[in-house]
Amino acid sequence: MLSPAVSLPKEQRLLLRMFSRLDAPRRASLQAFAEFLCQQQEQEEQGMAASAAPKPRTPVDIPRPEEESVVAAMRRLSKTFPMIDRDALLDRAASLMTAHMLQGQPAAQVIDELEALFAEQYQNYLNRSPHS
Repeated sequence: MLSPAVSLPKEQRLLLRMFSRLDAPRRASLQAFAEFLCQQQEQEEQGMAASAAPKPRTPVDIPRPEEESVVAAMRRLSKTFPMIDRDALLDRAASLMTAHMLQGQPAAQVIDELEALFAEQYQNYLNRSPHS
């Protein structure tokens, strides 16, 4: 009997192999990044970017916990700023997560930088909005 992975396309099998080689924190980062990309795609599919001049939305007030992982911060900030275009965040957010996971940059410092990045993108969102 064949395992379920055998029937998967080659690219999915490769991703599963890479995932299985990662330690737990890196797996969590990969999952958070995948969730981020899925949210971005869903936003595009729903046509949020194409809707006619929506009124600016205010951020959702989700306080930062005392102890928070970088992955949890990404989730929190994505929920706090659902109106932000994910494409604008993608490269910088990925490099910040990499700096933490691979280069050992402290989580609190990376989270501070992520918060600044999201705030900057929110300001850009407001500046582009005809209702601001």
